[in-house]
Amino acid sequence: MFQGTSSLNLDAKGRLSMPARYLDALRTEAGGQITVTRNPDGGLNLYPRPVWEEARASLAALPSSEQWLKRFYLGSASDVELDGTGRVLISPELRELAGITRDVLLLGVGHRFELWDKAAYQAKEAAEMMENIRNSEAARMLKL
Repeated sequence: MFQGTSSLNLDAKGRLSMPARYLDALRTEAGGQITVTRNPDGGLNLYPRPVWEEARASLAALPSSEQWLKRFYLGSASDVELDGTGRVLISPELRELAGITRDVLLLGVGHRFELWDKAAYQAKEAAEMMENIRNSEAARMLKL
């Protein structure tokens, strides 16, 4: 189970150094293998390979009416491995699709990670928080 947020930088080749607190689990439980794919909210999802294999099987079992969902996740999936220093290469294509540049946030969100361009995530988070506050029952009761 992954949790927490890490502020990181991609190097010039697009490599991400995974935080030390996750490395043991990624190496022992996933053999250092990770699958990177798009996230429908923006950013990218990073799955330890065993978790991705379950998700991939579920996607493959979907009916043909869900072809676009399959294309979205499976069509952008890229298998990568941790290198000897705990880095993963994020492909240029995926970085471009997600709008990821140098400064990123890595969020542990249960059985996977999300990787976001830092500025894009902060803007989206602020907008979502304001929307949730505006639509909250307490705000309506208090006439805020």
